[in-house]
Amino acid sequence: MTVYIDPPAWPGHGRMWSHLVSDVSYGELHLFAEGLGVPRRAFERDHYDIPSHRYAEVVAAGAVEVSSREVVRLLTAAGLRRRKGAGR
Repeated sequence: MTVYIDPPAWPGHGRMWSHLVSDVSYGELHLFAEGLGVPRRAFERDHYDIPSHRYAEVVAAGAVEVSSREVVRLLTAAGLRRRKGAGR
């Protein structure tokens, strides 16, 4: 199982956020997130929003650090990219 995380560079709700994605399936992504206790409500269309204070923990659990651009490339190549307005 390989999941990927970009740097916490996305502002929202008074903190910075990362995106956690899979290049295989949403099932793989949900399983990884569940193992870390990340609530399902943190899933948005094609990724989990991870607050910056949990970044190191998620990497230590096995997420591979990549750029934000690489996150989009991985999702698109895997056919898992869901743009805003396309539904959940």
